[in-house]
Amino acid sequence: MREGWLCHADLMTNSSGAQPPAPSGGAATTVLVVEDEPAIAQAIAHRFSAEGWRVEAAADGPSGVAAATRVRPDVVVLDIMLPGIDGLEVCRQIQAERPVPVLMLTARDDETDMLVGLGVGADDYMTKPFSMRELVARTKALLRRQERAARAAEIAVATTPDPPLVIGDVSIDRAQRRVQRGDQEVHLTPTEFDLLVALANSSRTVLTRERLLAEVWDWVDASGTRTVDSHVKALRRKLGADLIRTVHGVGYAFEPADEGSAARSEGS
Repeated sequence: MREGWLCHADLMTNSSGAQPPAPSGGAATTVLVVEDEPAIAQAIAHRFSAEGWRVEAAADGPSGVAAATRVRPDVVVLDIMLPGIDGLEVCRQIQAERPVPVLMLTARDDETDMLVGLGVGADDYMTKPFSMRELVARTKALLRRQERAARAAEIAVATTPDPPLVIGDVSIDRAQRRVQRGDQEVHLTPTEFDLLVALANSSRTVLTRERLLAEVWDWVDASGTRTVDSHVKALRRKLGADLIRTVHGVGYAFEPADEGSAARSEGS
């Protein structure tokens, strides 16, 4: 097992020896990269540094958790297979302390790993080998979603919140970001909640994977549609498999079993 290492990649230079460009106004975005393969960690760090971001890196699980506490990153890129404690436990500990967008990296195209990763609070995942360009694009999309959610929360505080959306026996409180099925509260991750709202807002309408990817992840690329599939499976595990219908080759539709129900708001 390698000893844990940390580096301040914002001090690194790119391959030409020049310092990476400074961000355009405001504080630099901070990304934490937790990856035990030095070549991959260095490549990711240099690529994000070239975007003008500040990069912290850790090579094992305990160092990753400590770095997240110390630097409070804006986003985390996290490998699943790590020395010390694995990426799943790192994600649990990071999210328990402070919610932060997490993109997980896995060397195995294993759906079980992906579903467990999403269950502990990861927002997205990529399978190695991956494109650096796509990694940066997906990470930026996570940050845009975070900013959008923060703006929506500010607006909700300043205005009268929308009443809960009730479809069949599912109640979705968008202001409080809480979900109930029947009399049971269902605990969803931020991404699962956003996915459910996107489906419920167009109840009984088939939404393509590409549309869901654009609305929920702010990312438009066919290579990301498996992320949608994995999140739908995670959502079904929590809410019940009967609520979301798969339309093979197209996408998904939110269809509660009670055909007599229609989307409505309480008090309307």
